[in-house]
Amino acid sequence: MSAAREYATGEAKVIPIESAPSWNDAPEAGLADRLADAVGGALAGRLGPAATKLFGKGWEERAAGGLSFLRRRITGDYEVDEFGFDRELTEAVFLSLLRPLADKYFRVEVRGIENIPAEGGVLIVANHSGTIPLDALMTQVAIHDHHPQRRHLRMLAADLVFVLPGVNEVARKAGHTLACNEDAQALLERGEVVGVWPEGFKGIGKPFADRYKLQRFGRGGFVASALRAQVPIVPCSIVGAEETYPMIGNAKTLARLLGLPYVPITPTFPWLGPLGAIPLPTKWTIQFGEPIATDSHPPEAADDPMLVFDLTDEVRETIQHTLYKLLVQRRSVFF
Repeated sequence: MSAAREYATGEAKVIPIESAPSWNDAPEAGLADRLADAVGGALAGRLGPAATKLFGKGWEERAAGGLSFLRRRITGDYEVDEFGFDRELTEAVFLSLLRPLADKYFRVEVRGIENIPAEGGVLIVANHSGTIPLDALMTQVAIHDHHPQRRHLRMLAADLVFVLPGVNEVARKAGHTLACNEDAQALLERGEVVGVWPEGFKGIGKPFADRYKLQRFGRGGFVASALRAQVPIVPCSIVGAEETYPMIGNAKTLARLLGLPYVPITPTFPWLGPLGAIPLPTKWTIQFGEPIATDSHPPEAADDPMLVFDLTDEVRETIQHTLYKLLVQRRSVFF
């Protein structure tokens, strides 16, 4: 059933379209139609030849698609799931903005994408690094753009993401949710591709001297969720993110005042001001390893702490070993 999303008091409610006001009768629909007619008429008239020269052949179809997208956004005629995931907005806007960064700036090379199943739930477990979690965003682009089924990565993010104004709304719209076992299991049981970065802030906030040395993976809650949902775990190793913002210091006093896990000091930040926030154009490799099956164990095995620990350690060692292998193969940080 199609559903419209209404945000009230910070909580989302799913409202069936059938019980909502008719979109065609809403004032927004008339406004959207008039706007589309005006823009379409202008492009079809005197602006047509100029648009052809500027945008090339096929611009009419792209313009029609853009106007159709705009109308749906204005009238609310689009779908979201109970977690707030807006597939259309993610594909048309968020991924489109991130794609040049992945393809042109970091020149991400994706390996082992065939290890992610074509359908069904799967848990992606990756190393975390880089001071700012760009690695998670690049992994999202990599899976969608390189997987034959264009699958979407649903990330499990830290609490901080969902208390930052603006960031919270964008994260929800992009399909991400709080890093808790309940949400992880719910998404996995629905057949989603779920991503987790167990190192958390210890990973992205570690000193540059400790680059590519995995931090502690916590208590293995992600393994327990995979066991209960009976889905495979795919280790993911990311090389290149560590050098985007080499963290040579941490302004701990300022971090405490701001309520942040750390305030990084890099060779360019804060010395160059806003320019220091530009990441270095390192060359990235994202490798997805062979899946680790969990369905050989019963769901109740998630309550066995020794099994959870052993699987967690296996995933961690696989990622660490792959990182070392990729580093040996790498000829240059930037090329």
